[in-house]
Amino acid sequence: MNKPAFALARGLGWFSIGLGLAEICIPHRFARAFAMRGEETLVRFYGVREVLTGIGILSASQPKPWMWGRVAGDALDLATLAARLHGALPSQQRNIALAIGAVAGVTAADLACAKSLESRERVAVRDYSDRSGFPRPPEEMRGAARDFTVPRDMRMPMRPALH
Repeated sequence: MNKPAFALARGLGWFSIGLGLAEICIPHRFARAFAMRGEETLVRFYGVREVLTGIGILSASQPKPWMWGRVAGDALDLATLAARLHGALPSQQRNIALAIGAVAGVTAADLACAKSLESRERVAVRDYSDRSGFPRPPEEMRGAARDFTVPRDMRMPMRPALH
């Protein structure tokens, strides 16, 4: 098991839930900062996506598909931010550029985590189909227990017969 990758996935899952809740609860702040006024519903949908992805990461025994979902969400976020960069006010352009940098950093962490979780699955599977479980070949084992007697200290005491 790749414990560091699972720990990173859990941290990113909690981060996703926190960011998603912020996008759901205060979408107007995100919209104002990133030249998206009037698109608060879109910000809320992105928040729902973040929360669901975070829950998926934290509740799944195999978080890899959910981590790839985060990577796809990051690509969507980057495209949305890049589309808002032109035509925004200078202060908004600065905010958008900072957000693009932050999302790019998180995307790098998401990619590294997803790839680490993927490498875990490529563990060689041992083939025991040619083994019988006997210490010697079956031909040598035939009849080995015919003359076996139970040692005296392992015998069950005899119960008196009921009449």
